[in-house]
Amino acid sequence: MTSFVHVDYPVEHPGVVRAERVISNIQHAASRFDATRAGATMLLGAIVAALMVVANQVIDTWTEGHLLAAWIVMWAVAFAAIALFAAPAKRAAAAVRAGAKRWAAARKQAAEDEKLWNLALTDARVMADISRAMSADALRDVGRYY
Repeated sequence: MTSFVHVDYPVEHPGVVRAERVISNIQHAASRFDATRAGATMLLGAIVAALMVVANQVIDTWTEGHLLAAWIVMWAVAFAAIALFAAPAKRAAAAVRAGAKRWAAARKQAAEDEKLWNLALTDARVMADISRAMSADALRDVGRYY
């Protein structure tokens, strides 16, 4: 007598499925990363840390009897600093990031202009094209004034 046994084995390993989900979540989190927000958070942390140092220096001058009040004051300063400086820190980080982008674009444009000029010095056709473009710009500027 013959009997058949059918065993269903999973086609995917559970550990591999879990690892793929982890990688997918990491990629999703990386796509939502906002450098401006991260910079603002770092700037805010630095400001709050500086205020905490100042508050600690003030607290150190108090006597031991006022230690609990000193801690309450120090943490009040910390939370007030976070509340007051959150928006300005974010704006400052965004401004720094925008300025860095403008500076990088200007550097790239200057390098491309330098390469074009060096090519124009060795190729008369390119120099003639640049000359005609500059003449057209000059005529357009003259037309604006008349």
